[in-house]
Amino acid sequence: MTKIEWTSSAVRDVKSLRDYIAQDSEWYADRFAERVIQAVENLAAYPLMGRKVPEADEDAIREIFFRRYRIMYRVETPRILVLMVIHGGRDLTQINPKPWEIL
Repeated sequence: MTKIEWTSSAVRDVKSLRDYIAQDSEWYADRFAERVIQAVENLAAYPLMGRKVPEADEDAIREIFFRRYRIMYRVETPRILVLMVIHGGRDLTQINPKPWEIL
């Protein structure tokens, strides 16, 4: 099985989303974070299940979706590196450096 690692920025993304949702409901915030983590954990068995990130133009940079969020990751055998969790409406062309450019 493939090992999953999270970048510090991806961890911050999930924590920030959790904190934002917690302003209305701690229960929903915890549930949201748990479900994001579960979606990522599914990648351990199926690392190529996500689509290639169109903006990256690299086969190893992939993403899965959870609700309206893009969970981007890099396939680096024998690990998966989670790069970012971002709202699907955000324009990645405006983010520098790109999530896949950070090691």
